[in-house]
Amino acid sequence: MSLMDRIAECTAHDLNRFVPFRVASTDLGWVRRDWLATLGTIRDETGALIFDETEKRVALSHRYTTFSERSEAMNQVVHALQDIGLVPRMGHELYPVVTRFGAPPYLALERSAMPAFGAPAFGVHMHGFVRKSEGLHMWIARRSSHKVTFPGMLDNLVAGGQPIGISLEENLIKECAEEADIPVELARRARQTGSISYRLETDQGIRNDTLFLYELELSEDFAPHNTDGEVDSFELWPIEEVLQRIAETPDFKFNCNLALLDFLLRHGVLDSNHPEYDAVRAALPVSSQVNNS
Repeated sequence: MSLMDRIAECTAHDLNRFVPFRVASTDLGWVRRDWLATLGTIRDETGALIFDETEKRVALSHRYTTFSERSEAMNQVVHALQDIGLVPRMGHELYPVVTRFGAPPYLALERSAMPAFGAPAFGVHMHGFVRKSEGLHMWIARRSSHKVTFPGMLDNLVAGGQPIGISLEENLIKECAEEADIPVELARRARQTGSISYRLETDQGIRNDTLFLYELELSEDFAPHNTDGEVDSFELWPIEEVLQRIAETPDFKFNCNLALLDFLLRHGVLDSNHPEYDAVRAALPVSSQVNNS
């Protein structure tokens, strides 16, 4: 295993196996070619086909002209795909379907179906670190063994998807409270450091994700506590152990590795003395642009 393996695990995809997903004459994502026959049979409550085209592209019918009409039509599609096992049932959380972050949404789509349509999805990832006399340390979370996704894997201190109708700051504050019992005043001190975007092909479609990255320096006397049942435990690790675990094991949830590698580069932990330094710097899909939307 290597650091480059971790990056490859987040970015492997072949768009030749997909066709565009189109809404209102705008391509918003990708759909697996082997799902086209199924999608071409799905009808709405009136009996009309929901998609106008399911050959060279998957195009939502132009009959649906408003945000609410498109959202309802796609909700029916999601239920149909869930009934045959192509989309998982993972609760109910709506994400905006947009061309880019902050743009007006064309519709709202169930979170679990975002990969099925390859639409851009967004999230927040926050590192919590401590400067101790013996060096830099980082808080690491272990995901609950009861979580539907990636149970028991290692994670950043705080991370969560970006639902519709909430700002990045509001979402980060919410996730800080739920996942680590971080007070609002402390959470507001988190610094946004940039973003990482990646596309990853999976059995459920293609993850077309952007993670907005944050970091929060914490005092030695602060200890996180989970409040929503999604984290089993927290540990404060020497930063060298974080790098070693990424390089030698698949223990971290896959996209956490990208966020962690960015932190390690920016803080000089992963430096030119490391044999993969140049390759990681070139391959890491990171932007230094800060988005305050």
